[in-house]
Amino acid sequence: MKAIKLLIFVPFIGFLGFLPFANKIEPYVLGMPFLLFWVAFWMVLSSIILTIVYRFDPDNKGCDVE
Repeated sequence: MKAIKLLIFVPFIGFLGFLPFANKIEPYVLGMPFLLFWVAFWMVLSSIILTIVYRFDPDNKGCDVE
């Protein structure tokens, strides 16, 4: 597996692996309880990481349009 594709596991580990530690109401971040902020943060970060993997994946260099 290419090293860039290992980034795909970061959101999985960050979201599910650390979720028990983030299961709090206080402190409020941006007016949201911490758990809600944690979920929203990882959703945004997951899309950024997947965009990076898509852009830098060497297997994605070909054109699929016929």
